[in-house]
Amino acid sequence: MLDKLFNGSRKLSLWMTWLGGTLIVLSAFLVTLEVFLRRAFNISLGGADEISGYAFGVATALAFSYALFERAHIRVDALLGAIPKVLHPFINLLGVLLLTGFALVVVVMVWSMVGDTLDNGSRSITPMRVPLAIPQIPWLIGWMFFVFSGVLIALMAIRQYFRGDETGVQNLIGVKSLDEQIEDETV
Repeated sequence: MLDKLFNGSRKLSLWMTWLGGTLIVLSAFLVTLEVFLRRAFNISLGGADEISGYAFGVATALAFSYALFERAHIRVDALLGAIPKVLHPFINLLGVLLLTGFALVVVVMVWSMVGDTLDNGSRSITPMRVPLAIPQIPWLIGWMFFVFSGVLIALMAIRQYFRGDETGVQNLIGVKSLDEQIEDETV
């Protein structure tokens, strides 16, 4: 069951990343149109910057999980080479758990913020007066899925470790090798 959940979550993270990327591309078109209309006709659509800001925030949160599944988060691993290899799985697991714990703190804070937004009917203080729940809810969903993914990856790594599958643990939470990074860039 854990494998099915892992594979399904990994696929969902890819779809969420594509959705976020689509939001960014659409906002780029909107900003381009805004700039063109201003330059050519001295007309403004109004709000292109606000909408693109929301799109960027939502897209980023939606992509966090995919980056975690792909081991693409930035890591400071300068000391990892000085630490005995036998400790690497524990250090990598600690890293995943700390990152997930940080994301959980963010989720708790954002959950509260979205609740306040909904209770108060809060709107942006711009001429568009966007109900803030519209960008905040998908942003929260992205963060929540990131926490879920972090817990799931940690559980999978722990299971692989107790099965004696060091390669499996490395492939889930370890630092990518130079060959893996090159392969990622050439595919």
